[in-house]
Amino acid sequence: MNIGEYHILEVDRLTSPGAFLTDGEEDVLLPTKYIPGGTREGDQLKVFVYRDSEDRIICTTQKPYALVNEFAYLKVKDASNVGAFMDWGIDKDLLVPFSEQKNKLQKGQWCLVYLFLDEKTDRMAATAKVAKYFDDEISVAEGDEVDLLITNATDLGVNVVVNNKHKGLIYENDLFHDVLEGDKIKGFIKAVRSDGKLDVSLRKEGLENLEIGAQQILTELKKSDGFLPLHDKSDPEDIQSTLQMSKKNFKRSIGILYKKKLILLEETGIKLKA
Repeated sequence: MNIGEYHILEVDRLTSPGAFLTDGEEDVLLPTKYIPGGTREGDQLKVFVYRDSEDRIICTTQKPYALVNEFAYLKVKDASNVGAFMDWGIDKDLLVPFSEQKNKLQKGQWCLVYLFLDEKTDRMAATAKVAKYFDDEISVAEGDEVDLLITNATDLGVNVVVNNKHKGLIYENDLFHDVLEGDKIKGFIKAVRSDGKLDVSLRKEGLENLEIGAQQILTELKKSDGFLPLHDKSDPEDIQSTLQMSKKNFKRSIGILYKKKLILLEETGIKLKA
């Protein structure tokens, strides 16, 4: 059984320590406290397999925030002379050894880590030295829908991990709603930069999104008695606070509305055409 991964196993027998599950070749213990109510011999359970503090292979029905060979944004639960112990969603904490810390991690701190299987101990561990684990060969293109892991905020926006492979950035003006560190959400590739990094948006670029933007402006116009004091020279922050969209998308969207003869463009703003 591969440590650090999910397995679907059959309940072979129920005992006082717990249920012994099997894949047909190996057995592993699921302690009693993790056994779902009503479980019987012959049932199949999805479990996470790992080594406990006594180096025994064991499993749990708890769900870790990440598996082996994945990135995760985790909180330091405790720190000692061994290293930092991260809360990763199961009872057994995840160790980031001192040798795998860029700076000494402190209790309560959040950190982007990469999970790996220690070859010496065959235990799950994590490293905060994540740079070497990002894939330099970009496997996405502009417009692709991708999986995002939200990490830390910067002066430019928010850093993200894309498809558990690449480093990306959501610029401030592309943050159309609040995101939290550690969130796993969907996004779209806005640009593939020459340095191999990715610009990401929470909305799909192109005509589909522009139509959504145009409809949003119409809705706001109707709520505001047919007039919005926004135009192509408005401050991007004013547009963002009023419409939750970037200035670029605003200009394209009012272009659609103007061509459809739904609005009038005035010096002080846009007006719903009667």
